[in-house]
Amino acid sequence: MKQLTHYDIENKEQDFPITIVCDAIRTPENIGMCFRISESFGVQKIFFHESSPSTDNRKVANTARNTISNIKHSYYSDFNKTILQLKEEGNTIIGIEITDKSIDIQDFNFKNHKKIVLLLGSERNGIENIDLVDKTVAIPMYGKNSSMNVIHSLAITLYEATNQLKNK
Repeated sequence: MKQLTHYDIENKEQDFPITIVCDAIRTPENIGMCFRISESFGVQKIFFHESSPSTDNRKVANTARNTISNIKHSYYSDFNKTILQLKEEGNTIIGIEITDKSIDIQDFNFKNHKKIVLLLGSERNGIENIDLVDKTVAIPMYGKNSSMNVIHSLAITLYEATNQLKNK
C-alpha cells in the first residue's frame, strides 16, 4: 500500500446547488475551516456576517489555506434580510440545529430541494432567528455531549447532502 500525496490525487470536481450562511461565526479558525470544507464539497457561495473575522485575518487565511480565492463569498449586515432574499431566489433554508422539529440528517432528503442554504448558528447562541428556516436537521450523537463544533457539523452535513445530490 502506498500513501498518496496531493500530486497523486485528481478529484472529480463538481459544484452543488448549496450556499452556506454563517450566522455571526466569530472564531477565525472556524471561518477558515468553513472556506476549506465548503470548497472541498463544491459549495457555490458562503455568506458571513459583517462582524465575523475577515479573510485578511491571519488565522482565517492560515486555516483556509488556498481556498479563499476558490469560493465566492460575501458579507451581510442584516440576517433577516439576507435569509428572506435567499428564499425569494428559490432556496430552501435548512438550519443545522437541534430543535423539537429537527430531522435526523440521514433521514432528510436533500434531493427534494433544487437550491439549498445550509444555515450555521453562532458558536454561542445558535441560529439568530430560527423562525426563518424551512427545515432543521440534526446529527445524531451517541455520547453524553449534546453538541459539536459548528464546522464539524457543517462537514458532516455537507458529506450527507453531496452524497445524496451526486446521484440525483
